[in-house]
Amino acid sequence: MVRQWFTMATEHTAVKTYADILKSMLAVVLLLLMSVSAEPKVVTIGASLSSERYQHQFKLAVEALNRRPQLQNSLQFNSTSILMDGNPIRSALDVCDKLLAEQVFTVVVSHPNSSFQAPISVSYTCGYYNIPVIGISARDSAFSDINVHKMFLRTVPPYSHQADVWVAMLEQLGWYRVIFVYSADEEGRAILSRFQTLAEPKEIKIDRTIKYMPGQTNYTEDLVQIHNLEARVILLTAATDDAEVLFSDAESCGLMAEDFAWIVSERAFNAATTPIGVLGLHLVNGTDEEKHISDAVDIVFDAFTRVSPSALDSPPPSKCSDLDNWQSGEVILAALKSTKMSGQTGQLSFTELGDRLDAMYEIMNMNTSRRQVAVGLYGGIQPPQVVGADQEPLRMSKNITWPGGVTVKPKGLRIKRNLTVVTLGEIPFVNVEKMPADGICKRLNAKSNSFPCYNFTSGTTHCCSGYCIDMLENIAANVSFNFTIHLSSDGLYGSFERRNGSESKQWNGMMGELIDGKADLIVAPLTINPERAAYIDFTKPFKYQGLNILVRKTQKDSSLASFLQPFQDTLWILVGLSVHVVALVLYLLDRFSPFGRFKLAKSEDTEEDALNLSSAMWFSWGVLLNSGIGEGTPRSFSARVLGMVWAGFAMIIVASYTANLAAFLVLDRPEALISGIDDPRLRNPTENFRYATVKGSAVEMYFKRQVELSTMYRNMEDKNYHTAEDAIEAVRKGELHAFIWDSPRLEYEAANDCDLTTAGDLFGRSGLGIGLRKNSHWTHPVSLAVLELHESGFMEELDNRWILVDSKSQCPEGNSAPATLGLTNMAGVFMMVAGGIVAGVLLIFIEIAYKRHRGLKEKELELARNAADRWRGNIEKRRTLRQTLQKQREEQMRAANAVGMKQQEALTQGNSMTPYRRSPLLEGAGSNATGVSHFSPPQPLPPHFTSSHSARGHFAHSPGGVRTGRTVTWHNPAHNPDFSVI
Repeated sequence: MVRQWFTMATEHTAVKTYADILKSMLAVVLLLLMSVSAEPKVVTIGASLSSERYQHQFKLAVEALNRRPQLQNSLQFNSTSILMDGNPIRSALDVCDKLLAEQVFTVVVSHPNSSFQAPISVSYTCGYYNIPVIGISARDSAFSDINVHKMFLRTVPPYSHQADVWVAMLEQLGWYRVIFVYSADEEGRAILSRFQTLAEPKEIKIDRTIKYMPGQTNYTEDLVQIHNLEARVILLTAATDDAEVLFSDAESCGLMAEDFAWIVSERAFNAATTPIGVLGLHLVNGTDEEKHISDAVDIVFDAFTRVSPSALDSPPPSKCSDLDNWQSGEVILAALKSTKMSGQTGQLSFTELGDRLDAMYEIMNMNTSRRQVAVGLYGGIQPPQVVGADQEPLRMSKNITWPGGVTVKPKGLRIKRNLTVVTLGEIPFVNVEKMPADGICKRLNAKSNSFPCYNFTSGTTHCCSGYCIDMLENIAANVSFNFTIHLSSDGLYGSFERRNGSESKQWNGMMGELIDGKADLIVAPLTINPERAAYIDFTKPFKYQGLNILVRKTQKDSSLASFLQPFQDTLWILVGLSVHVVALVLYLLDRFSPFGRFKLAKSEDTEEDALNLSSAMWFSWGVLLNSGIGEGTPRSFSARVLGMVWAGFAMIIVASYTANLAAFLVLDRPEALISGIDDPRLRNPTENFRYATVKGSAVEMYFKRQVELSTMYRNMEDKNYHTAEDAIEAVRKGELHAFIWDSPRLEYEAANDCDLTTAGDLFGRSGLGIGLRKNSHWTHPVSLAVLELHESGFMEELDNRWILVDSKSQCPEGNSAPATLGLTNMAGVFMMVAGGIVAGVLLIFIEIAYKRHRGLKEKELELARNAADRWRGNIEKRRTLRQTLQKQREEQMRAANAVGMKQQEALTQGNSMTPYRRSPLLEGAGSNATGVSHFSPPQPLPPHFTSSHSARGHFAHSPGGVRTGRTVTWHNPAHNPDFSVI
């Protein structure tokens, strides 16, 4: 067709002008462009599938896309596919040799035949070249890592999304305490992490997480601890092989009794040994590869009909040796992820990670006949505006078989036992406060609680909180017991002595109440020692303590210019001067260089601005301060060489400043007055240095027993205080230079008072434990709970919450922490920023005022220009009107003269002719019409009046203008259409 047009244009060149030839050529070019633009863009979709059957299904699905009316001849889809190899290396080579050679825009990937091996090699290969990959069978949580599988999305949800169903099931069944059993692999950690994230807003608590190593032959040791927990709802995630062993061991441990409930993952539910009453999940259409292929093709079609046509202009890589990054792949991936449609496997939508959302699960149950039956459905509902807002994503039947073959839903919790706990007030371990007027102990915060504690001596009830109380609450939840708290009757820890004048020695204080059966537990800062361990049982220490020294901090004063200390004043001046000198030289080099922007700006092929002095200054400061330079960079080679040298200078200056700043920071670090127990000022004290402890305390006895510390004991013997509170206050006031006491109390005081700190390392170490009756069956579970609290970091959290006060402390730093900059060190920097802000605000007002002044002048000029234009317009209109009127007058005068001359000629001719006689016809007509018998001679007709007018009946020649039955118009110039009167 184009050739015909060109031939026609050639044949007419002999008879057409040059302009016609150009028009013909232009028509040919336009036709060529139209023919090119009308061609559809070809999009090739690749696939790596498990069998030839699915390859054929994929080909048919792609061919069906081209028959859809939405394309409108703008796109054409082609398909190419390969069989996925079980060997990852071979699979990656097939992608390079067979798929990339076809320039595929996206790849649909399944799994090898007779295996569900993840298509990691395909994802890696395509992701390297920015080719989007749609997985239809890969459910591993590893594919959710966008840093590794950046171009991957899938039509199946990952295994970790089962946590969504579990949370919905627990909420509907009313269970809020669970035990989570998971494997120590990536899948187990992923589902645990997602469950914890979803369960926290629902207030579902995990009593304990039990991690097992997959591939073992016996899990009894991991499962036996479940008996000691309060929760009876067990969540299990495991592979099918591990689940078979776990279920067998759980039955042997008695964990399949009527009071237990098991909710397991998909793969675990398919185990051959799945017990009766277990609940599991099943992904609807999860393994239907044919439906997932159809959905994947529909997703591609939906995305490419929405993607910008410019994204298809850039072809994808054609071979693995291409190292260019295909930018259009990311645009196509974003369009794929934004797909929202209804497919054969349900509602299709994706997260930012490319994971499938809104998947449909069946809730499966193992009944008494050992058959898997569906008892519920999760997901698969339409949006609320379609079906109503009352539908929930989870629908479950009430006909469920539970462990033991019963149909009654378990309570989910073990029946608690009540234990009696004795304690005493000791800050920060136990804080005793008055009971509020309403008789309810208020929760201190979201993490700490307060419990009633009865005082038998005074007969009143108080509220107890603190380190030990939070620990007790957590242990009670893990070991499953209830507790009531009361205070020690005599307020003592317990010592072995005679009571009531008896000759036999007995224990008093909390020790005596525990031994006498008045309490089941001692929860207080009770020191573990051999004398007490002979009469009671101790758990593993919940805290290790020792003796420490409390002193006041000594800190150097910091000026506002502390941040300038790394360099001397001379160096700062030279650096500032160098910035401006380099900027000036850069400007001059770029100004006079034949290759600078000043020269290039004169040419027509560049739009770059010349490097002015302001831009050079900005460049020089930007390089020194390591900020981005987006414009105003030198162009000439000479200026760029200087720029590189200046960049090296700036790097050295900045690195030197940073290193020296760290050194000055260490020098400005707050210092303790002494270094520790071995400080010479303690070992060889002077009169001006005072230190002490509490009289009659265990600390005093410690110094008294230690031979190497006898000198210290004699020096502070007469200086000791009666209470720790008095000694701490003396240190705060400066009356006492050092106070030696138990480390938890001193750390607490140091955390609450920024002027105090502890010095040196601990000495005289000991441990604090929970006391129980001798041979108590609670000793082992409580001791295990204490160890678990240590392993989980809960004890460290208690230290930060109660002793170190965590981040609530207003102190800028602790003595044991690395030195850091404070406000006093960097106040000058903030003042400099504030000065810059003030300067910027003042300059913006000046700019606004200048702009406003300049705008008023421009407005005045504009008004004057408009007024002058209007004046010129009015003058021009008047001139035109006068010319028009003059022409009209001349026309009128010429017309009047012409009429007058014609009338004069007519009169002259009439006077020379014979007298006028009427014809009988006119006479009769005239007498009948008007009855007038005398007529004046007729006036001559105008020149324009012809016989055609009479023929049409417009006028009749009647003498004197007498009507003859038709309208007669006098020969008047006013009736001449060519004559106008002004």
